[in-house]
Amino acid sequence: MIRTIIIIAILFLAFTVMSQTRQAKQQPEPMKIGVVGLVHTHVHWILGRANQGDFTIVGIVEPNRELAQRYAKQYGFDMAIVFDSIEEMLAQTKPEAMTAFNTIRDHLAVVEVCAPKGIHVMVEKPLAVNLDHAKQMAALARQHNIHLLTNYETTWYPTNHKIEELMVTEADTFGAIRKIVVHDGHPGPKEIGVDEEFLEWLTDPYWNGAGALTDFGCYGANLSTWLQKGAAPTSVFAVTQQIKPEIYPKVDDEATIVLTYPKSQTIIQASWNWNYNRKDMEVYCERGYLHSLNREELKTMRREADGAKVEKINERQAPYHDPFAYLIATIRGDIQPAPHELSSLENNLMVMKILEAARISAKEGRRVELSELD
Repeated sequence: MIRTIIIIAILFLAFTVMSQTRQAKQQPEPMKIGVVGLVHTHVHWILGRANQGDFTIVGIVEPNRELAQRYAKQYGFDMAIVFDSIEEMLAQTKPEAMTAFNTIRDHLAVVEVCAPKGIHVMVEKPLAVNLDHAKQMAALARQHNIHLLTNYETTWYPTNHKIEELMVTEADTFGAIRKIVVHDGHPGPKEIGVDEEFLEWLTDPYWNGAGALTDFGCYGANLSTWLQKGAAPTSVFAVTQQIKPEIYPKVDDEATIVLTYPKSQTIIQASWNWNYNRKDMEVYCERGYLHSLNREELKTMRREADGAKVEKINERQAPYHDPFAYLIATIRGDIQPAPHELSSLENNLMVMKILEAARISAKEGRRVELSELD
C-alpha cells in the first residue's frame, strides 16, 4: 500500500514538472527593446510599463547623463544600460526592436541605423519632421523588411475603436461619414509644465517641424485617414496663428486644418490655447453622430427624436490596449495590421503628406491640392 502511494506521488510529481516545463516553453521570452532618447516625456509610458514582463529594456541611448540619471533614480534602471550613441547600444545589447523618444527630426537617424540591421522601429508621433524624411524612412523600412510603427495616445482609446466598429455593424443606421471634427491640445506645453528638455525642441521648428500644427495636428490626420480607410483628401487648407508670441516666438500655437474628401470634410483643431486638456473626436454621418468624449466615454445619437446617450466603453483586450503589446505582437506575427491602421507606415505617410500640405497652405494662404505633393 505504502509502495503504491509512493509510486503515485512520484508519478504526480513527474507530471507536474513536465506540465510546468511545457508551459514555460510555450511562454515566449520577453522581447528585447531599446529606447532612443529621453527628451520626449512620453518616454514615461515605456519606462513605467517595463515591469509587466513581456519586454525588457536592454539599452537606452541618451547622451545627457544628468537627464538619464534623473530617470534612472525614478524608475530604478541601471546606468550601465545607458549609452551615448545608437551604434554603441546596438553593438552591446542586440535589441529586437527600438522605440524612439528623441526629437522628431532625429527619427530618421534611428531608422537609418536600425533598418539595415533588421531591427524594427516604433517612433512617437508623428512619423517624421517633414515629408522628405518620412519618405526616406519608408524606403529604408521597405528595403530591409522591418516594421516601422508610429505611436499616438489616441490609438489606444477604446471609444475611437467603438466608433469605427459601429460604423460597420450599424452601417444602415449611421450611413456614410459627412464630417469629422477632431479637437486636440491643452493650454500650452510651457503652461502645463513640461520638462525643459522637451520644451526646448518642441517649440523649435527645426526639431519639431512646426508648433501646435505638428504636435496636435497629427492626431486628427491619423484618425481621419483611418476612418477614411486610407483614402487621401483631395485638398488641404490650414490657418495657423501665434496667439502667444511672447511664449512661443518660433512656432504656431494655434492651427485649424480642413481636409476635403469627395463626399466629406475633416476639421482638425490643434491648439496650445485650450483652457483644458482635450483629445476628442466627433463623427457626423448621414444619420446621427458618434462623439468620443475622452478615452472612456462615448456619446452617440442614432435618431434626433431619440436623443443622445453616453456610455462607458471598456478597455480593449491585449495586444490592442497599448503600444508595446501591439509592437511585440506585430513583430512576432501574432497580428497582421491592415495598411490603413492607426500605427501603420501607410497611414502615417499620409499623415505626413497632410501636415506638409497644411504647412504650405498656412504659409502661402491658399488651398493645397494633395496631388501637388506626389
